[in-house]
Amino acid sequence: MTTASSTRTGLLLGVGAYAIWGLLPLYLRLLHGVPALQVLAHRVIWSLLLLGGVVLAIRRGPAIVAAARGRTLLLLCGSAALIAVNWMVYIWSVQNGHVLEASLGYFINPLVNVALGMVVLGERIGRVQVMAVAVAAVGVAVMAVSGGGALWISLTLAVSFGLYGLLRKVAAIDALGGLTVETALLVGPALAVLLTGDAPVFGRGVTIDVLLVLAGAVTAAPLLMFAAAARRLRYATMGLLQYIAPTLQILEAVLIFHEPLRPVHIVTFALIWGGCALYAIGSRPRAARASLPRRAPPQPRGRRQIHGDVADGAHDVRDRLHCDQQPQRRDRRADRARDRRDRADVADRAGQADRSQ
Repeated sequence: MTTASSTRTGLLLGVGAYAIWGLLPLYLRLLHGVPALQVLAHRVIWSLLLLGGVVLAIRRGPAIVAAARGRTLLLLCGSAALIAVNWMVYIWSVQNGHVLEASLGYFINPLVNVALGMVVLGERIGRVQVMAVAVAAVGVAVMAVSGGGALWISLTLAVSFGLYGLLRKVAAIDALGGLTVETALLVGPALAVLLTGDAPVFGRGVTIDVLLVLAGAVTAAPLLMFAAAARRLRYATMGLLQYIAPTLQILEAVLIFHEPLRPVHIVTFALIWGGCALYAIGSRPRAARASLPRRAPPQPRGRRQIHGDVADGAHDVRDRLHCDQQPQRRDRRADRARDRRDRADVADRAGQADRSQ
């Protein structure tokens, strides 16, 4: 596959993944009669079945089992708990008319990632990105002081997903293997919820039952598309695509679900968008530098190497002098040969004269 074709495919996969995530509230609203905890349980169980089928089809099972051990397994236990909290809060917020606050959380998330990388991992970031985090923090403070909206939803989604990404960053396992292990760790509690709850597992109608089964595809498909896109696109491109999902969610909240867009929401979103714009601007130089070919580091020049360089230079000078002197030497040798021939001729003539006498 050519580079242009690979990039085009990656772009389609990336846009598709974020579009599915952005349209997820429409799917969850269709399940408004199902308790949020039960929707979460269905999501875990059907995701595991689908991911398990993919793992078996591509024969990745032994590799995943080998990777999910020791420290990696402990990290995946933590990430499984965080993603369960994230999914639960998101499902509840959509079903209870807080899509605006949920979308705000995913706008904040990239900036939370920057802050976590700086504080936890000790990553150095530019001044522009520090300003981006500060502007976003002001936006969050405005909503907190005004009391407008359920700010806890935004912060829980942003922080839980940020910590989830942090654990997955240091866990030595890929996206498919990681999510498979996480859902496997959660399937026990999920089955307990379905089997011990008062609400029926199925039986709410064919449409609802089919939608519950599709929870696995809705969860796994965008993740697999995202992983494939990330292998084909630059980091900066993926960073811009991530704003597709919360933007779609805002449009759905206002235009479809008719959630009230208060002045405090407008001010907060304006500050968050400003922070996101600064973040994107601050990330561009790093992405450009990362795409440039690296120069080979200069080799240390020790005393032996310097002596060798001097010797090589002396040899070059000697060779040049030798080349310059070669014509002169050839001329002198030719002159001496002519002199010998002349003297020999004179001696021969003298000898002939003597013999003739």
